[in-house]
Amino acid sequence: MAVYLYRCRAHGPTEARFAMGSAPAAVACPACGSTAARVFTAPRLSSGSAARRALIERAERSSEQPDVVAAPPPGPRSARGADVLRNPALSRLPRP
Repeated sequence: MAVYLYRCRAHGPTEARFAMGSAPAAVACPACGSTAARVFTAPRLSSGSAARRALIERAERSSEQPDVVAAPPPGPRSARGADVLRNPALSRLPRP
């Protein structure tokens, strides 16, 4: 459900919830019952959680200025220098 803003001439702004794309051009004012016309506003995308906003901002920054690294991140490696799957069926495959 999306929140739409309507403005009554006598009582000012009021909000109403409708499914996206199904909001009427006018609704009845909850205070006086007269017609309140729909007001088009910018979407309120920043009203989500702080973690979600931070993730979106990091993704936007990395699309324009990606981080450049000199080496892969440190982590556990196998004896051969690469991560190896520990599947017993793979041990029977021919080696290069």
